[in-house]
Amino acid sequence: MPDAPSFSPPHEDRLRDFTADNQLLVLSAMAVVVGTLGSGAAWCLLRLIALFTNLAYFGQFDGHLPSLIGVHLSAWTIAIPVIGSLIVGLMARFGSEKIRGHGIPEAIEAILIGQSRIEPKVALLKPLSSAISIGSGGPFGAEGPIIMTGGALGSLFAQLFRLTSAERKTLLVAGAAAGMTAVFGTPIAAVMLAVELLLFEWKPRSFIPAGVAALVAALWRPVLIGSGPLFPFAEVPHMAWWGLGICAAVGIVAGLQSALTTVTLYGVEDLFRKLPIHWMWWPAIGGLVVGIGGYLDPSVLGVGYDNIRALLAGSLGLGAAAFLLFDKATIWVAALSSGTSGGVLAPLLIMGGALGAIEAHWIPFGTSGFWALIGMTAILGGTMRAPLTATLFAVELTGNTHILPQLFAASIAAFAVTVLLMSRSILTERIARRGHHITREYTIDPFLYERVGDIMASPVDTLSAELSITETIEFFTASDGPRRHKSYPVVANDGALVGMVSRADVLRWSRDGWKRNATLGELQGSEDIVVGYADELVGHLADRMAAKNAGRVPIVDRASKHVVGLVARRDLLRVRARLLTEEQERRKLLRVAG
Repeated sequence: MPDAPSFSPPHEDRLRDFTADNQLLVLSAMAVVVGTLGSGAAWCLLRLIALFTNLAYFGQFDGHLPSLIGVHLSAWTIAIPVIGSLIVGLMARFGSEKIRGHGIPEAIEAILIGQSRIEPKVALLKPLSSAISIGSGGPFGAEGPIIMTGGALGSLFAQLFRLTSAERKTLLVAGAAAGMTAVFGTPIAAVMLAVELLLFEWKPRSFIPAGVAALVAALWRPVLIGSGPLFPFAEVPHMAWWGLGICAAVGIVAGLQSALTTVTLYGVEDLFRKLPIHWMWWPAIGGLVVGIGGYLDPSVLGVGYDNIRALLAGSLGLGAAAFLLFDKATIWVAALSSGTSGGVLAPLLIMGGALGAIEAHWIPFGTSGFWALIGMTAILGGTMRAPLTATLFAVELTGNTHILPQLFAASIAAFAVTVLLMSRSILTERIARRGHHITREYTIDPFLYERVGDIMASPVDTLSAELSITETIEFFTASDGPRRHKSYPVVANDGALVGMVSRADVLRWSRDGWKRNATLGELQGSEDIVVGYADELVGHLADRMAAKNAGRVPIVDRASKHVVGLVARRDLLRVRARLLTEEQERRKLLRVAG
C-alpha cells in the first residue's frame, strides 16, 4: 500500500486577534511619503482655488482666498460659472470622465472594483478641474477633490512597488486621509472617514498606515496652510437635563433635511439625463443656475468658509439664514447634479448650519452659533451615514471638546432617520446607479470564529482501503441499499486516512479500465488531498476548499490521522443560515410568572 498522504504538523494555536505581520511596518513607512504627497496636493489645490477665484472675480493674480461676502457683482458675472463649468465639461469629455462628481464615490469605486488603481491623469485633472469649478463660483468644498487627489497619489505611489490589491487600497486611503487632514486640520476625523466610508474594514494593516499619513499631514499643515482649528468655537451652553433631547430633535430635523437633499439631488440629476444633449454640456446649464444665485447673493459662491464662520458667530439673522439656506441648496443641487467637479462637506455644513441657526430662534437655550454647529454636525452624520466621523470632524474643526455629547446626540439622531428612511446615502446612491451595490454594515464573519468541529458531520461513513475497484463500482452503482454520497474517505485498517474516492473516480475507472485485482488503497495516496482539523477555524478550511474546488473534506485527528468527521459545502452554508437565524428570529427567553 502506498504511503498515506502527508498532513500538517501537530497543532499549535497560532491564532491572533489581528492578522497583521511585518508588512505593516513597510506600509507605515510608505504612508509617511504618501502623507507628504497628500499634504502637498492639498496646498496646491487650495492655492489653485484662490488663484482662479481672484482671476475670475477680481482680475488679480493672487494665491490667497478672497471673501465674496458683501461684494457687489455685476450682471455679466453670471457668465463666469457657466464658462468655468463648460471648461470642466470639456476636461471630463476629452480627459477623464472620472473627474466628474464630488470625489468620494469615485474613490470608493476605485477601491472596490478597480483594485485600488487610479490613472495618473486623474491625479492631475481632478484637482485642476475642481479648482476651476470652485474658483469660477462653484458652490463646493475642497474635501471631495482632495480625497480623490490624495487617494490617487497614494495609489500611484503604491503602483511603483510589488504590492497586493489590499495593500494598494491601504495607501490610497492613507493619501485621502492625509489630504483631508491638510485641508481641515482633522486627523482623527480623516481616519474615521477612511474607516466608515473607504476602507470597509478595521484592520491594523490599513488603519495604522492611514493614521500615520494623517499625522504626517497634521505636521505639515502649520507649515503649508496654517495652524489651529479652521473654525474656532468656544461656547459651552448651560443645559438642563432635557437638553440632549433638544439636540436629538434638531438631529431628527437634520435627518429629514438630509433625506430631502439627497432625493432632490438625484431627482434633478435624472432630469439632466433626459436632456437631448451630451453630458459634456450639462455643467454649463448648472453653471447658469450658479451664476444667477451668485448674482443674488455672492456669498454662496465658492467654498463658503466665510459663511460657516458667520453662522458659528451667530451674525446671521432669521431672514439672512433662510435665504442662505435656500440659495446655497438650489445652486449646489443644480451644479452637482449636472456633473461638475467639487465636494459635498462644506456645502452640507452651510446648509445644516443655516437650518440650525433658524431653529435657534425657538430653542430656549444656546446661541444661534451653537445650534448652527449642532445642525452642521447632524446633517453630515445623516447625509454621509457616518456619525462618528461627523462628530469628531466638528470637534476638530472648532477645537471644542466640551460639547461632544451634544454633537453626538444630534449626529446619531440624524443617522437613525436617514437609515430608516433611505436605502442609500448621497455617496452610495451614485455608485448604485453605476450598477454596484455596497453594504456598509461591519459584522464579524462567522467563518472566522467557529471551529470546524462545531459544524462537521460525525461519525463518518468510510470505505476500506482493501476494497477492490470492482466492489467499489458495485457500491456506487447499486440501486438498492442506502443513499450514496458523492464521495467517501478511504481508510486503512488502523483507521488512518488514505484518500478520497468519488463517483467521478468510478466513472473514470468504468470508462478507462483499471488494474486487475486493484484495491482502493493502491490507487490512493498520490493525489493532493484537502483535509481539515476539528480545532481550526471554518474560514481557513473554506479557503482551502475553494482553492481546490473540493466539495467534501475529511476531518482528521492531527496525531493519529484517523477520520473524525466530514465537512461538505452544505455544512458551510449552515453557518450562514445560523447567522441569518440569529439576525431574524425573535424569541422571548424569560417569562414573568403571572
